[in-house]
Amino acid sequence: MRKRLIVSAAAGALALLLTVPASAAQGGPGAAGIGDTYYPNAGNGGYNVSHYDIRLKYQPATDDLEGTATILATTTQDLTRFNLDFVLGVKEVLVNGRAAAFAATGESELEITPARPLAKGSPVTVVVRYADKPGAVERGGFSAWLRTPDGGVAANEPESAPWWFPSNDHPTDKATFDVSVLVPDGTQAISNGLLTGQSSRAGWTRYNWRQTKPQATYLATLAIGKFDIRTDTTPGGLPVVTAYSKDLGANDGAARASVERTGELVDWLSGYFGAYPFDSIGGYVPNVTTGYALETQTQIFYSPAQFSRGSNTAVVVHELAHQWYGDSVSVQRWSDIWLNEGFARYAQWLWSEHEDEGTAQELADYVYSSYPADNAFWSVKPGDPGPDHQFAGAVYDRGAVAIQALRNAVGDETFFRILKGWPTERRYGNASIPQFQAYAERISGKPLGELFHTWLFTDSKPALSSAGVPAAPSAGAGAPALAQTAGAQPREPKSWKKIQETNSVHDQGH
Repeated sequence: MRKRLIVSAAAGALALLLTVPASAAQGGPGAAGIGDTYYPNAGNGGYNVSHYDIRLKYQPATDDLEGTATILATTTQDLTRFNLDFVLGVKEVLVNGRAAAFAATGESELEITPARPLAKGSPVTVVVRYADKPGAVERGGFSAWLRTPDGGVAANEPESAPWWFPSNDHPTDKATFDVSVLVPDGTQAISNGLLTGQSSRAGWTRYNWRQTKPQATYLATLAIGKFDIRTDTTPGGLPVVTAYSKDLGANDGAARASVERTGELVDWLSGYFGAYPFDSIGGYVPNVTTGYALETQTQIFYSPAQFSRGSNTAVVVHELAHQWYGDSVSVQRWSDIWLNEGFARYAQWLWSEHEDEGTAQELADYVYSSYPADNAFWSVKPGDPGPDHQFAGAVYDRGAVAIQALRNAVGDETFFRILKGWPTERRYGNASIPQFQAYAERISGKPLGELFHTWLFTDSKPALSSAGVPAAPSAGAGAPALAQTAGAQPREPKSWKKIQETNSVHDQGH
């Protein structure tokens, strides 16, 4: 469910002052950041990537990674220089077949100067050859490469790509991927999409993975180790690939009992969110010491700790819901994180309804009653929580309460049209909260500005009248938001603890 957050406030503030969005530049160097206020260094200006071809060789015993990344892009301005986000040691860079000058700058920038300037609208092929020990490379005291007893894993948010391939590392620049990994015989390599080939020679085995649908760089994953890999299909024919480290110990059974329900749960979620947007689905559980899960596209990362108290389908539902809300439709800026986390949490509430373990309304009432007005929970605005609170519990729970408020305001029939129509209309793109509000208003025919402001953008606990509605009298906020009678203390829904177990990352002190 949630992930380690990397924040470098001083460096970010400086970069924001120095960075000019690519759209504002007429020529010269591309911007060192894409213009995201939460992470000014994230992404780069001056080009858009269409495809990554990543060829790797990895030795688990020594953590030695060798790579060649071929990046296909198109310039969006005249360029004399451009950046990639990368932290590993680089040996050579070619741009359109010619050697290019390069230098490591800032915390995670690879600055490239091609032999010839690049004209706006030109196709560009960039080849980067590199080698390093990713587990030993830290930025801000942190490495996104997770070492395991038999290999390594790349799975993190908002950053993990720079520890295994150079990229334009922001959700707004999606691309397709080919990932080819050479590992010692007896070791497997797992990535996104479908396994298209496997071959062995001279003690090494190569695994070729392909993702044919647009994918954000932080959703690209790589897992190398000794796994029990299972393949199946859903009743509708969707390929399902699941994998488990062979040394999960006491958590092995609960992990399998949860993740092996992936195909069933994808079909169930399709009833709410529309047709599944990708060509495969799966999940893997490596032997890592982390406590989070992550919606890495089509091949979800789970920590064994997610199953330390037994099986938990709620976390599987959460990460699967992200395949629609977060992966297919991604944030325009990281401040739009509610569009990912609020809806993935709400999917867990719908699963609770399905399992007769508490309705979404009962869960919303329980959240509302659990935090007094002076609790810091209400100071976090799910619609713009800030980088320090981007993955705070309130973004999930208060964010889901906001969705229940929307459901009550527009009625079930319209609400479920919105829930299914949004990821269908925005498939493979990016979107912001104002765009979602406009969509909900168009489908419902109701003004919803006050409702969204009350539940997403206020830093205090919204007041409820005796009828259970926000105190604000306008049409948007005056629609029924919560069914709870003011002052009543609802019982804890049966599903509550299992859903909250997916929050373990919040207790890790990052």
